[in-house]
Amino acid sequence: MTVPAETGAVQRRRIAVEGVVQGVGFRPFVFGLATELGLAGHVTNTGAGVLAEVEGSAEAVRAFCRRIRSDAPPLAEVHTLAQEVVAATGAPGFAIVASQDTGTRRAVIPPDTATCADCLVELADPADRRYRHPFITCTNCGPRYTIVTGLPYDRSRTSMARFPMCADCAREYADPADRRFHAQPIACHACGPRLNLIGTRGRNRAFGEDPMTAARRLLADGAILAVKGIGGYHLACDATDPAAVALLRRRKARGDKPFAVMAGRISDLDGLVELGETERRLLTGAVRPIVLLRRRAGGPVAEAVAPGSADLGVMLPYTPLHQLLFGLPGDPPGPRLLVMTSGNLSGEPIVTDDGEALQRLAPLADAWLLHDRPIHVPCDDSVVRVWQGGELPVRRSRGYAPLPIALPLPVTPVLATGGDLKNAFALAEGRSAWLSAHVGDMDDLSTLRAFERAVTHVRELTGVRPELVATDRHPGYRSVQWALRRARAGEPGTVRVQHHHAHIASVMAEHGLDGSRPVIGVAFDGTGYGDDGAVWGGEVLLADYDSYRRFAHLAYVELPGGDAAVERPYRMALAHLHAAGLPWSAELPCVAVCPERELLLLKRQLDRNLNCVPTSSMGRLFDAVSSLAGVCHRSGYEAQAAMELEAAAASVNEVGEGYGFELTAGDAESGAADWVADPRPVLAAAVADLRAGVGPEVIGLRFHRAVAGLVHALCVRARRSHALETVALSGGVFANTLLLTDCATALRRDGFTVLVHRQVPPNDGGLALGQLMVAARPR
Repeated sequence: MTVPAETGAVQRRRIAVEGVVQGVGFRPFVFGLATELGLAGHVTNTGAGVLAEVEGSAEAVRAFCRRIRSDAPPLAEVHTLAQEVVAATGAPGFAIVASQDTGTRRAVIPPDTATCADCLVELADPADRRYRHPFITCTNCGPRYTIVTGLPYDRSRTSMARFPMCADCAREYADPADRRFHAQPIACHACGPRLNLIGTRGRNRAFGEDPMTAARRLLADGAILAVKGIGGYHLACDATDPAAVALLRRRKARGDKPFAVMAGRISDLDGLVELGETERRLLTGAVRPIVLLRRRAGGPVAEAVAPGSADLGVMLPYTPLHQLLFGLPGDPPGPRLLVMTSGNLSGEPIVTDDGEALQRLAPLADAWLLHDRPIHVPCDDSVVRVWQGGELPVRRSRGYAPLPIALPLPVTPVLATGGDLKNAFALAEGRSAWLSAHVGDMDDLSTLRAFERAVTHVRELTGVRPELVATDRHPGYRSVQWALRRARAGEPGTVRVQHHHAHIASVMAEHGLDGSRPVIGVAFDGTGYGDDGAVWGGEVLLADYDSYRRFAHLAYVELPGGDAAVERPYRMALAHLHAAGLPWSAELPCVAVCPERELLLLKRQLDRNLNCVPTSSMGRLFDAVSSLAGVCHRSGYEAQAAMELEAAAASVNEVGEGYGFELTAGDAESGAADWVADPRPVLAAAVADLRAGVGPEVIGLRFHRAVAGLVHALCVRARRSHALETVALSGGVFANTLLLTDCATALRRDGFTVLVHRQVPPNDGGLALGQLMVAARPR
């Protein structure tokens, strides 16, 4: 707002600051800045952010208003700063006053942040009173989002409220010169929280020795340990112990899905993975997500940690508890590389409650390393890949949630439910969208309950009162059924958004597009409900926020048996061969692996079109080629076949002639797409290569190049007929960096502007952002 002309030698201004300004030491910063400039007044937290009043010379007040933004603490983000001149009071001194619950909920709670360098020094210093304290923290680091219970952000509104500060902590908390001045999670050995290590399989007892020493010993002996972290429990074991890793995989019923690995130090990754500058920055920074890194040959990690994967997901310790689990200098040695995977059974949400952990993780863990600080908000580890020097999110959770995403256009208050796989929902109003932490796959009651609790919590933090709910069009999605039940109960009305339109809208929103001009949207994924009732997933759309038209798609092929074809990629390979008119020869890997009785039933099913749904899914075509090439015939987790095909293809470079799709014109006048991409030539060429003895790695790379060539060819046709130059790439298939690189390189070389995801995942974890942009924008 405009500040009135200054009058007199003394001025008082009221400054309202919104953004990430609670839980980051902003009030202590304001206190210090005002004191330095000789200003009187006060500062407080409100439901909207931070409110300060400063009084003093006009020059000092101007300097304060300038520096409150430029000199803000490291974790702070000032989004808006409004100021007005008010009447001077003449009262001396500056103070931090009690928070004001104004009823407005717009304050942005920061994410949980990795332990800072200053706290790590104290943690390892025998002379420091917080030596070996597993919960050491300060204004610059530690838990925030997972402990907050309400706003304004004060200790009384966090799960630290149950731990009264000891005299020493209270003195530091009240000392403006101390790093822990008004640090709400402040704690020490005297005031808690406290660790405990309990239980062994078949017994329930506490260990007599130091919990950390005993935990390291158990891990070194091959045990599986349930470890309570910031946002939930992990299951940990020695990543270099094949027997321990195999046991964990068996107990968790995880199939071949890769485990993440936590390394004690970044030097422990030498010779294990390829590390660039961006990867090092992510691993050692304040967020510390799991980073997917290309594996090097050999290395100490057991093969069962990530079987069939070219990448290894690695992270470094991000809490003092993790640091102590690896040990400080002089401690008895323990494992330097730990499997660190979510504490749950496959398909269930991460466990956060201690009693629930002792019960639900009993079949999985040999012992529990826990503590008495409650986890108020579940929050899984985030997962990212590095692509062309930047982040490509795979799962946006710890370290990122609940930071808002700026929207290019204002939206009415809305709740977007996301999808059923990799669910993350969003609340939005005006130009801000708050995406939830990763919820999980909505395939059981416990995940649905976790979804409902998370919706309630984010609503309380943001103050958004939705006037509508945006959800998918798939009639069987549990997220859709939840939205429809709410609508029937009198909650806000529901807007159904087509799945792939939402994918394209999400990447448009990330890049600040206002929707005034359509983009060429390439949406490749495994499953999405199409307008014609088919399963879409190989789509090229001409889209803005208001509408879309289907410009091109992958040719339909029958999906035999629904989920059975997803779980057994050889069925998808056989369906594609059938559609292409190619014989099921016994020497083909997908034919050889299929039981004879199933082969006969499948042929009858496809011939008669029984229990078959047509699909244009690019994800299912990746599955088919993976099995056809002999790479993966059964999927124990989502996209396993496609990921293993990518890993195989990434192991070779030059492949000679690639494959090519056949493009045929569609009947656009009848509402069909302009172009249909037929994979028959690709499949025929792959079969010929197999018979010629070409390896699966080369077949995989030739297929990747064919898909990239298809994307380029279709975008050229869209540019020619519709004069569009911007291409948006979205959908889970574009988490494949080999394909993403080939597509982006060819398109940019030909003058296209290429938009890819950088803030939300290309998979369904980013779907809610697109849903809300399509549904909630005022028309």
